[in-house]
Amino acid sequence: MAEQAKERTLKSRPRIQILDELRGAAIFCMIFFHAFYTIGFFFNIKWGKDLVNFFNPAEPYFAGLFIVISGIACNLSHSNFERGVKLAFISAVITLVTYLTVGYENMIQFGILHMLASCMLLYGLSNKYLKLIPSFIGIIFNAVMFVFTYHIAIGTVGIPFLFTLEVPKAWYTTRFLFMFGFPYKGFYSSDYFPLLPWMFLFFAGTYLGRIGVKKKFPKFMFKKRIPFLSFLGRHSLLIYIAHQPVIFGICYAVQWTGSLFAPK
Repeated sequence: MAEQAKERTLKSRPRIQILDELRGAAIFCMIFFHAFYTIGFFFNIKWGKDLVNFFNPAEPYFAGLFIVISGIACNLSHSNFERGVKLAFISAVITLVTYLTVGYENMIQFGILHMLASCMLLYGLSNKYLKLIPSFIGIIFNAVMFVFTYHIAIGTVGIPFLFTLEVPKAWYTTRFLFMFGFPYKGFYSSDYFPLLPWMFLFFAGTYLGRIGVKKKFPKFMFKKRIPFLSFLGRHSLLIYIAHQPVIFGICYAVQWTGSLFAPK
């Protein structure tokens, strides 16, 4: 009965359309960035590398937007633990497929989907305790921790312009901590989003989502404005899974014609 009541409550809530549109915009940017990366570094085309270098500073922003929205969406889900299990399976398949197709040096060992799956599992297991923390405290704490751990993968933590601390180098010598933000020497993942710092962005989103669940977001956020982006946002997982094979397929087809990807 409780589950049925929860389902009726979720269905009765108005859809926060701006979340779909922002998620769609983030996916749109990811597709183009990955296309340039594939063209530049897999097909060794100079203009692809140039575009990757040009857009690289913006990549954490649209990826971060996608992660925050994923956290917000946890408040609108029937079972986050179940979603996490499904996404973990998909992530494992992606790791295996990339290893078999592009080899160890270009495989995805712990990308954005791996990180989101881990966060959904953690949220599903701990939500009843997280609910005890007021939303504004949860948002502030996670935002500060995200900034504090942002450079942990390169060996430092701290607050910019205030202080910086070095992380013990021994933490980067084991092969079992890369998922937490401690990559070992020789580690490589063509898509790398460790739990530190990105999990804090996700959990900040879960607290921000509480405001939307209580219908305290501004009214304009519930109106649909850009159907194309809304469509991308509603089907973001399928598009994310499918876009890279499609990009490779198009690139191979164009290369086969000998026109666009002629050796330089």
